[in-house]
Amino acid sequence: MLLLCTLLLSWLPETWAQQGTQPHSIKIEGDITLGGLFPVHSRGPAGVPCGEIKREKGIHRMEAMLYALDQINSDPDLLPNITLGARILDTCSRDTYALEQSLTFVQALIQKDNSDVRCSNGEPPIIPKPERVVGVIGASGSSVSIMVANVLRLFAIPQISYASTAPELSDKSRYEFFSRVVPPDSYQAQAMVDIVKAMGWNYVSTLASEGNYGESGVDAFLQISREAGGLCIAQSIKIPREPKPGGFDKIIKRLMETSNARGVIIFANEDDIRRVLEAAKRANLTGHFLFVGSDSWGAKSSPILDQEDVAEGAVTILPKRASIDGFDNYFTSRSLENNRRNIWFAEYWEDDFKCKLTRAGIKYDLGRRKCTGEERIAQESQYEQEGKVQFVIDAVYVMAHALHSMHLDLCPGSMGVCEKMDPVEGSKLLQYIRSVNFNGSAGTGVMFNENGDAPGRYDIFQFQLSNTTNPGYRCIGQWTNYLRLNAEEMQWSGGDSAVPDSVCSFPCELGERKKMVKGVPCCWHCELCDGYQYQLDELNCDMCPFDMRPMPNRTGCRSTPIIKLEWSSPWAIIPVFLAVLGILATSGCIITFIRFNNSPIVRASGRELSYVLLTGIFLIYLITFLMIAEPSAPVCAFRRLLLGLGMCITYSAMLTKTNRIYRIFEQGKKAVTPPPFISPASQLIITFILIGVQLLGVFIWFGVVPPHTIIDYEEQHPPNPEFARGVLKCDMSDLALVLCLSYSIVLMVTCTVYAIKSRGVPETFNEAKPIGFTMYTTCIVWLAFVPIFFGTAQSTEKMFIQTTTLTVSMSLSATVSLGMLYIPKVYVIIFLPEQNVQKRKRSFKAVASAVTTQLSQKEDKQNGESKSSTIVPDRSQ
Repeated sequence: MLLLCTLLLSWLPETWAQQGTQPHSIKIEGDITLGGLFPVHSRGPAGVPCGEIKREKGIHRMEAMLYALDQINSDPDLLPNITLGARILDTCSRDTYALEQSLTFVQALIQKDNSDVRCSNGEPPIIPKPERVVGVIGASGSSVSIMVANVLRLFAIPQISYASTAPELSDKSRYEFFSRVVPPDSYQAQAMVDIVKAMGWNYVSTLASEGNYGESGVDAFLQISREAGGLCIAQSIKIPREPKPGGFDKIIKRLMETSNARGVIIFANEDDIRRVLEAAKRANLTGHFLFVGSDSWGAKSSPILDQEDVAEGAVTILPKRASIDGFDNYFTSRSLENNRRNIWFAEYWEDDFKCKLTRAGIKYDLGRRKCTGEERIAQESQYEQEGKVQFVIDAVYVMAHALHSMHLDLCPGSMGVCEKMDPVEGSKLLQYIRSVNFNGSAGTGVMFNENGDAPGRYDIFQFQLSNTTNPGYRCIGQWTNYLRLNAEEMQWSGGDSAVPDSVCSFPCELGERKKMVKGVPCCWHCELCDGYQYQLDELNCDMCPFDMRPMPNRTGCRSTPIIKLEWSSPWAIIPVFLAVLGILATSGCIITFIRFNNSPIVRASGRELSYVLLTGIFLIYLITFLMIAEPSAPVCAFRRLLLGLGMCITYSAMLTKTNRIYRIFEQGKKAVTPPPFISPASQLIITFILIGVQLLGVFIWFGVVPPHTIIDYEEQHPPNPEFARGVLKCDMSDLALVLCLSYSIVLMVTCTVYAIKSRGVPETFNEAKPIGFTMYTTCIVWLAFVPIFFGTAQSTEKMFIQTTTLTVSMSLSATVSLGMLYIPKVYVIIFLPEQNVQKRKRSFKAVASAVTTQLSQKEDKQNGESKSSTIVPDRSQ
C-alpha cells in the first residue's frame, strides 16, 4: 500500500502540471493544518468524476468546518496564540476519487530524493515544502472513509468522521486512526430492532444500497435481530450501485412475494430511497409498505419529494442533533463578497438562487436570469440547516481540544507551537483525541469509547400526513441505549392510530397449536386441537384423560358428564309401562288362583307348579325396574340375582310340566303303570333343583367378582367431545349378561324340544299344546332380541337400546307365558264358572287306554280331529 501511495504521489504532480491546474481545494493558512473531506459535488456520470453541487450535504457541512475554525481561532482560551488552518477537498461522493484527492494530505510525509536535480545554473532547485496535515475531518460516506482511512493509517494521521456510521469502521485492528463523533450503525441497528419489536412486528424485509454503509448496516441489523430472537427476515435485498431499467420495480415485486412482511428496514442513500418509493407508487402499493429508515433518510425532505403519500407512516432514525443558531447566523450572512475563501460558493450561489454569474471562460446561459450578487440566503431562497452540521463542528472541536491538551502537556508555558509539536506526532495526537470529554455545540457530551465511536443517541421520527395541521416529520421518541417511544403520537396511513401488522403468521386462536414452518421461527400454521385433545402449550396438543373431555375453547379439560337411564326417558317409559301391566296381570292371576285354589281348573293346572311359574313371571316383570334403577352395589347385586332367576324359575316349571306330560304319555304307550316322579312333590323338587343350579352360579359369581358400579367412558365417546358422556352402569359386560341368561335359554330350548315331542298329545290332554305355542313364540321373541341387542354395540345409545331391548323381550316372553297358560284359565274361572266343574275321575290305566284309542283314531284320520269329551287326569295321584 505504501508503494502504491508513493507511485501515485509521483504521478499526481505531473498530471496536474500537464492539466495546468492544482486539485480543487480550499486552503486556509494556519500554524497547524487540518484536512477536510466533504461531498461538495455528487457522483458524476460514467467517465466524469463529479456531478452537480450538493447544497446541504456538501456546502453546509464544509462551511460548518470553516465556521468552527473561525470560532476556535477567535477563542482566547482554546489554543491561544495558535491558529488552525485547513486544506479542504471535494470527494465528489466517490471513494476512488476521494482516495486520489486525499493523497494530498500525505505528500509532506514522503521523502523524495532530489539530489540529481539541478537548475540551469547548476544550483539545486528550491522546492517548497508541502504543508503537513496533522488530522483529517471526514469523510461523509462510509465507503469513502474506509478508502481514505486505509491510506491515512499508513502515515499515522488521525481521522474524525462526522457522518460515517458503518460498523466495520469500529474494527481498530484495521482502522486504528479512525474516530467518529456519530454513533456506528450497530447502535442504529439496535435502535431499529427495538423499534420493530416495540411495534409488535416479527417479520420484516431489508433493503440495502450496495456499499459499506448499506450492507454493513443491514448486516448489523441481521446480527442483532438473530441475537435478540423473535424477529425473522423475510427477504434481504441489495440495491445495485448502477440499477438497470426496471430494477426497482423488480425489487417491489420481490418484496410482494412475502406480502405479510409489510415492514421494510431500509439502509439506502437518498436516491435509492426515492426510487423505491416511486416504484411502490407505480405498483399501486401506496400504504402497504411500512418503512423504517436509517439516518440516511432521517428527517430529510428530498428522498420523499412528490412521494409523500407512499412514505406516510415511515419511521426514521437520526443521531440526536440540534440546530446550531450561531451557524445559521453565520451561513445566512455569507455572500459572494465575504466568502471568497470558499471556491465552490459561487456555484452554490447559482444553484441556490437559480441564476447565473458571469465568470471568465464560462458561457452565459440565456435561459437563466443573471445573478446580482445582492441575493440573500434564507430570504430569497429556502434554507434549512443540514442535519450533520452539529457533528462537523464537534469533529473540528475534538481536534482543537486534543491539540490544546497536547500543547499543555508538551509545551507548558510556551506561546505557539513548540519543537515537540513540530511536527505533531499522529499516534500521540490520537491518544489525546480518544481522551477528550467536553460539551459539544448542541450541549451534549462529546466523548469516545475504546473503538473511537461516539455514544448512541438517536431521535425517532415519523412522517405524518393525516390528522395533523403541520404535515411532515414528527419526533415520536428517543433511543439512548434503550428505546423511549411515544406510541400514542404515531399515525399511519389514513390517520389510523393502530399499529399495522407486519407478521408472518397471526396468533393462533384458543385451542389451536402452532405448527412451525421449518427454518422460519416466526412463521407457523394454526392447527386445531381436534377430537379429545386440548392445547397443552402454544406448540403442542395433548389428549385429555379418559374420564375428561376438552373445554369448549380447548385450553384445558373438564369432567365428562355422567349419565344413566332416567325414568322419564322414552327408553324407560315403554318397558316400565309393559312391566306394570304385566305385574298387574300376574298379580291378578295369582290372586284369582289363590281365591279359587280348590276349583277344578286350578287343581287341574297343577297348583304347586303354577304358583312357582307365576312367581317366575312376576320376577321377570320386576327385573325391568332394577334394570332402569340408578346403579349401585345393592341394585347391581339384585340385577345379577334376578335377571336370570325369573326366567330360570319360569322355564324350570314349564320344563318340569312338559317333561311330566311327555313321560306320562310315552309310558302309557308301553304300560299301564305310571312313570316315576310325577307327583306334585316330585315336580317341585325337580323344579327347585333346576333353579338351584342358577342360584349356585350367581353366588359363585358374587364371590369371584363382587357386584359394583363402573362408569363407562367408551360407550358414548363420539368424535365430537361435546356429546361425550360417561355411562353409570353395573359391572356386567355383554358377555356376562349372556352367560347370566344362558342357563335359562338352555331350559327354554329344552322345554321347546319337549313341547315339540308332545305335539302329538290330544288337545284334551292337559297343557301340552299351550306350552308348545308358548315356547315357539318365546323362541321367536328371543331370536329377534339377539340381532337387536348385539347389533347396537357400536351405537352411542347402546346402553339405552340394549336395556330397552332386554327388558321388552323379557316382558314379552313373560306375557306370552302368562297369556297362553293362565289368562284363559282366569277367564273361565271368572266369566265362565259353569265350565269350572269336576269331571269324573279316571285311573292312570283308563287314561292310558283312552290316550291309546285316541292316538289310533288320529292315525286313521290324518285330516280329522277328535271330538271326544274332555278328560281331566287326576293330579292328586
